[in-house]
Amino acid sequence: MVERVIGGNLPRKGEFTMTNPVPMTEIWRGPFLESVHLGHAVICDDTGQIVRSWGDPNARIYPRSSAKMIQALPLLSSGAAAKYGLNSEHMALACASHNGAAIHTDRVSAWLDHLGLGDDDFRCGPQEPADIEARNGLILDHKSPCQMHNNCSGKHAGFLTLTQHMDAGTEYIDIDHPVQQACLAAFEETAGETSPGYGIDGCSAPNFATSLTGLARSMAWFASAADRSDRQSAAAEQLTAAMIKHPELVAGEGRACTELMRAMNGKVAIKTGAEAVFIAIIPEKRMGVALKIADGTTRASECAIAAILVELGVLDADHPATRKYMNAPILNRRNVDCGVIKPAAGFL
Repeated sequence: MVERVIGGNLPRKGEFTMTNPVPMTEIWRGPFLESVHLGHAVICDDTGQIVRSWGDPNARIYPRSSAKMIQALPLLSSGAAAKYGLNSEHMALACASHNGAAIHTDRVSAWLDHLGLGDDDFRCGPQEPADIEARNGLILDHKSPCQMHNNCSGKHAGFLTLTQHMDAGTEYIDIDHPVQQACLAAFEETAGETSPGYGIDGCSAPNFATSLTGLARSMAWFASAADRSDRQSAAAEQLTAAMIKHPELVAGEGRACTELMRAMNGKVAIKTGAEAVFIAIIPEKRMGVALKIADGTTRASECAIAAILVELGVLDADHPATRKYMNAPILNRRNVDCGVIKPAAGFL
């Protein structure tokens, strides 16, 4: 990602450095500890205060795709979603990092058709689908992946919808474009802090930097949206409900986001982001969680977020989905149990 600033001077050297991470996830092989993943995490309540933290709560991070529900807020609060008749499936896709399966691309394609647009109007770039059936289908048909296969195509369909609503220019990923300025305003409002700058994400959209506490505060703001009556909060409540209702659209089969949301029976919305970021929105507790593994390893963030959700009492430690990511056996290619991935000693 390319570091840039929204205005003013460039960030000082070391400003994005994360200090004092703590052990969160351990990898054991046989009787020996083989690897340890360090990280940071924050839980905030509906007042924006820290309930609990690990490592450095002021760690400056890029939220990456964990912040897609924030980027989707202007789509709803502007009236664009209602104007174009978007439903909960569209909202879930706007928050998604999907597998590129047919259930994702068919819906994105129909969304573009509804707007009178096509794949060339996207600015996210093509991506090979993670879904094996979709990937094999492209190979058998001698086709290349298109931009609809990009895991962020739902978010970009939302950007295009807002662009049409605003009657704005086609380059909706530019930092000065009204769509991205609306995203920045939503990000800073919900995080309760000014973003120090941005980087260019894998899908070419700006990704605004924040403190880990700011991200957790934003998720707590989403979690407590039902307590407020303003348009922005109503949008947040709808987006959270859409993620919980359609976990298969937010990620896909075999993915932690989908499987753990199903395991929590509609209680919690969770979302991963690249480089081992994870968030949770917990409406019944009016709490938000933000987590970042320092070395960027996804297996560690999946284990750590599961452990925190278990600790908060919203995820069953013995649920099969939980056991896939936390206290999970490490199997070799002959399906022999060789070790375990589990929360670090003393983490919780």
